[in-house]
Amino acid sequence: MRTSEEYKEDLYKMKPNVYVRGKKVGRNSPELGGGIYTLSHTFDLVDHPNFKDLLTARSHISGKKINRFTHVNQTAEDLMKKQEMTRKICRLVGGCIQRCMGCDAINGLSIATYAADIAHGTDYHKRFLEYLKEFQERDLVAACAQTDVKGDRSRRPHQQDDPDMYVRVVEKRSDGIVVRGAKNCITMAAVADEIIVVPTRAMTENDRDYSVAFAIPADTEGVKIIARTTRLRAPEELKMPQSGVGDDENMIIFDDVFVPWDRVFLCGENREATLAAHLFALFHRHSYTGCKPATTDVITGFGALIADYNGVYEKHNVREKLVELAATAELVYAAGIASAIHGTKTPAGTYMPNEVYANIGRRHAGLNFYKELEILAELAGGLPAALPFAEDFLSPETGPLIRKYIKRRSDIPAEDVYRCLYGISNILCSSFGGVYAVAGVHGGGSPVMEDIAIWRSYDFEKKKDIAKYLVGISRDLPGD
Repeated sequence: MRTSEEYKEDLYKMKPNVYVRGKKVGRNSPELGGGIYTLSHTFDLVDHPNFKDLLTARSHISGKKINRFTHVNQTAEDLMKKQEMTRKICRLVGGCIQRCMGCDAINGLSIATYAADIAHGTDYHKRFLEYLKEFQERDLVAACAQTDVKGDRSRRPHQQDDPDMYVRVVEKRSDGIVVRGAKNCITMAAVADEIIVVPTRAMTENDRDYSVAFAIPADTEGVKIIARTTRLRAPEELKMPQSGVGDDENMIIFDDVFVPWDRVFLCGENREATLAAHLFALFHRHSYTGCKPATTDVITGFGALIADYNGVYEKHNVREKLVELAATAELVYAAGIASAIHGTKTPAGTYMPNEVYANIGRRHAGLNFYKELEILAELAGGLPAALPFAEDFLSPETGPLIRKYIKRRSDIPAEDVYRCLYGISNILCSSFGGVYAVAGVHGGGSPVMEDIAIWRSYDFEKKKDIAKYLVGISRDLPGD
């Protein structure tokens, strides 16, 4: 397994193909430092006592100890450990840890490639397993590029006026394929070793050129990564662990990119491409049942703390708001546990989450996220939006006055109150917080996508049978 320093060294050696604010930058650019800082936690904490048996696993291929973010789940316990790991580590950065992208992609592809080989006699799964060995041995970080730019949403991929609105194969050669198109809303691609590409939607026979999945180094010739970066910042004197945290969201352009066959995992198999799209979303939504409770934990913590500092922690209306936050976090987490326990061992050997519970958990989280922010804003009041800058708080001239007038309870230091409000301001009022708010709703798929998945997989007919039995339409005892 790599250390965070080794991860950074490898990253900084990559060819510059990232664009930020109109300029091509290297991976050592300060603009990308926030995402690198965030991901570094996934390397630095593997031996920490709090993460014993969580951040590491045993490879089912080599038997070696590996980073769990490179592991393909084999049991329900694996899924639950991934979920617990995600919740714990996300708390330390105040939100998304980002590395689940690649983890969920390899899990989905492990099943889809096996299915393709069974159906078509291909050797995609063998290729995938060879790639997985490398992925685990090198302890790689991967971005999963799923969401295509899509163009006219009323049309399928093959119906677009511009055929490049979905990533497609434009040439097949003896040594590989050439792809063209773009993916959007892709988290942490600018700071990843690899980009794993999977389809974004169900594919038809006419969409075979778009039915492609592959993996390439993130600095491959023809790949252009256009990054929107955000980062939390505070003066070093405040020594806030969250200050280095950041995020990059990317448009990835594939400008006639060559992919060798050994890194092509689907090419024209539209049914299995549909399966790959579905499976990445499923595994990713299960990951959300770990990270979204962690984000709610952070919101709950700041809400409870400012209520305590304000002297209103025991008030009835405050208790109601905090209980609502707790209920959201634990219901989402419980759905993830249920999804693991009621999951399925697939023919590929990969253990797959239960689709209904994973989607219900993610749906509940997404529909409640802005409500959580509303509760925090109600508990904190308006000051997070008008909080004096940290430099003014640290200034010898204005600092003492800010301390005097920001004081709450007499037994709580004014600096603690300021720090708490600063953290709340990061959540509610910063550009970083704005990105996370939208991600809280749309990350892993918009709520409508969970609705579709639940409608497709939930057995409403059995519920009809219950109603029929209770009123005598049917005499058959309803099933499970």
